[in-house]
Amino acid sequence: MKAIVSVFAKDSKGITAYVTSLLAQKEINILDISQTLMQEYFAMIMLVELADCTLPFDELIRFLKEKGEERALDIHIQRQDIFEAMHRI
Repeated sequence: MKAIVSVFAKDSKGITAYVTSLLAQKEINILDISQTLMQEYFAMIMLVELADCTLPFDELIRFLKEKGEERALDIHIQRQDIFEAMHRI
């Protein structure tokens, strides 16, 4: 299963390294990544593969939310099919 991970925060050093290390800990493969700075705000979106993920999806949602809060990051993950359905015109 594929999913979309989004990260939003006030810009600081190491955000990309921190989030990608969280994903690597859970055996999540990053397929594509895009990030930008909008003045002092950081935004990143990743397409990830969850086939080898070591957590059930609902636990992964909680894990990323909690770990994000530790660093003042807003991290969300949703299944790719749900993301696409929400953004289909």
